[in-house]
Amino acid sequence: MSEELALREAVALACRVLAHQGLVRDIIGHVSARAPGGEGMLLRCRGEDEYGLAYTSAEQVRLLDFDGAGDGLGPNHVAPLEAPIHGEILRSRPEAGAVVHAHPEYALLCGLAGLELRPIFGAFDPYATGIAVAGVPVYPRPWLIDSPERARELTAAMTGHDACLLRGHGIVTVGATVEEAVIRAIKLETLARVTWQLHAAGVAPRDLAADELAAFGGVGGPIPGGERWLWRHYVRALDEQPAPWGAA
Repeated sequence: MSEELALREAVALACRVLAHQGLVRDIIGHVSARAPGGEGMLLRCRGEDEYGLAYTSAEQVRLLDFDGAGDGLGPNHVAPLEAPIHGEILRSRPEAGAVVHAHPEYALLCGLAGLELRPIFGAFDPYATGIAVAGVPVYPRPWLIDSPERARELTAAMTGHDACLLRGHGIVTVGATVEEAVIRAIKLETLARVTWQLHAAGVAPRDLAADELAAFGGVGGPIPGGERWLWRHYVRALDEQPAPWGAA
């Protein structure tokens, strides 16, 4: 299998995992990977074969330039309206290998309620705690990020961070690999869910103390090999567990 085909398969699988985990519903949301060679992206696109992210195939993952254009679209697919999210982030962040844009429910609720995603728990989920420690900036506008100008605003809001909450809209996460970007998105939603549930219960938890935070950092947290094992879990769950909202 060529490197490009392997990345197409990885992006398609990432879309199915996000749908199964409940971070995307129906046709809304997309994943990209930096193309081999670095000049361009492999992005989930839409066409006559569109049945939603839960059913994404490698054929729907098309090779585009960072402006969202190129011969890779062919006659049967169109780039998503928010392709600039992927193009501008990958253009401006050479260390980024993949971008996820999703619309998870609890991140939406926290954003609308103005709840900051803070490091409020520890070993319950070290990966989510690592995201909180790094900080989650907020892009304040609820509109579509459908222009390079808006995408550059988002990219600026994310400076120094690999996860961002888009108020009234969704989330964006970045990773060195497709798997890392997807895990970061899933764990960001875990953080948002716990934050929202505590808020709904009338609880205002304290942040972990500095000495308590020392063990947490990054998407992998303190578990060696954890990112690889987590990804295997999410992929295996596609076949063996019912999906949230009946997505797959």
